[in-house]
Amino acid sequence: MASLRDIRKRIRSVKNTRQITKAMKMVSAAKLRKAQDAIIAARPYAQMLDQIISDLTTRSGGEELAHPLLTSRPVRKVELLLLTSDRGLAGGFNSNVIRRASRFLYENSGMEIEVSTVGRKGNDFFRQRGQKMRKDFGYLFQRLNYTHASQVAEEMSARFMKGEVDAVYVVYNEFLSAISQKVSLAQLLPLQTLSVGAPTAAQAGQSAPVAAPTPALVDFKYEPGRQDVLDRLVPQAVAIKLYRSLLESVASEHGARMSAMENATSNASDMIASLSLTYNRTRQAVITKELMEIVSGAESLK
Repeated sequence: MASLRDIRKRIRSVKNTRQITKAMKMVSAAKLRKAQDAIIAARPYAQMLDQIISDLTTRSGGEELAHPLLTSRPVRKVELLLLTSDRGLAGGFNSNVIRRASRFLYENSGMEIEVSTVGRKGNDFFRQRGQKMRKDFGYLFQRLNYTHASQVAEEMSARFMKGEVDAVYVVYNEFLSAISQKVSLAQLLPLQTLSVGAPTAAQAGQSAPVAAPTPALVDFKYEPGRQDVLDRLVPQAVAIKLYRSLLESVASEHGARMSAMENATSNASDMIASLSLTYNRTRQAVITKELMEIVSGAESLK
């Protein structure tokens, strides 16, 4: 049986751990609110940009519109961009993404696949297992903004247009709510417009807007021309899609860490209660033993 001193030391240790997990939960909750606001602001713009590109290509007015980033071809070489975090203590946030990426690699083992990573956890995992790695964009989460995301998108778009890869996929955690994330595998290149399956405003914890009536199809005039507008919007849509994936991953990380730290705090409280009960019982047993020794000594002196 552990001594009273050992139990007291254990209780102090668990209390200190509980303070840390409680503080980490509060920090993640504060960061989550900011990240969630960024997602809510980015989603409508990304969806409208997809709609405009789709309208341009489907209602071309007799013009032959095309863009290299919209053109599909036989897939032999693939780049997989993996979005994880730099730190752990976030429940299954990293392991779920790594598991989905590993399944993608297994299912497409006949292709030549290069893995790029954002986040130290995913990079460490695949490097240790000898996976062919192309590049680590470890700086993105440290200074996340649209400019840096667009630079990465431009690099991947250039590789796609040069024929170095035939498709680019992104695997990340999609943010649904503070306690719910979904692993998504999205095709970044060739660009697919009108993405489906994006979380609604209600799923993101916001009030769902009233659906507006569908407007009648109107043919617009584009200046300087449809092809010029398409050439400008398609690279921007690729950058926005990547930037949105990064924002989704950041918010999912904070939500997962907040939930994990809340569970850890609750478990620490339960452990403290159990250790306190054990301490009281042990202390009572020690006192009872000492009383019995005193009584026995008194009896032996008679």
